[in-house]
Amino acid sequence: MQQPSNPAQGIMSTHTPFHCPVMQGLPDTALVQVAAYFQALSEPTRLQILNLLRQQERSVGELAQLCGYSSANISRHLTLLQQHGLVARESRGNSAIYSIADESVYALCDLVCGSIARQFDRLAAGRAAFVQAPAAPAGAARKRSAR
Repeated sequence: MQQPSNPAQGIMSTHTPFHCPVMQGLPDTALVQVAAYFQALSEPTRLQILNLLRQQERSVGELAQLCGYSSANISRHLTLLQQHGLVARESRGNSAIYSIADESVYALCDLVCGSIARQFDRLAAGRAAFVQAPAAPAGAARKRSAR
């Protein structure tokens, strides 16, 4: 059983035979690393970049154009994502091409999106209890009782 060189690659992967420790019982130093990983995912532009890379690998210029930000701004985000093992960088001529290094990030993001959707469903159901059907006009109620 061969373990991946990057332990993060085994997290939530269905095809990697890597035992993933659970968060419960982790020492504080490990929790700091977990928090840093989530912090890397806590910026909407970085999530947008990950979504774009889900479709195909892209250059910094392509990502900048699609995100509507400068190449320098996108490069800073990509550097942080690369430091956390989420994206990979490959030099091709004068360009840097980025791709997803750890596809398990999508399972994590999909899990979070599902949780948020369920929260919205519960909130909507709770609000629906306070919404009543429109009341019949006062005259209509009198006519019915007179029959």
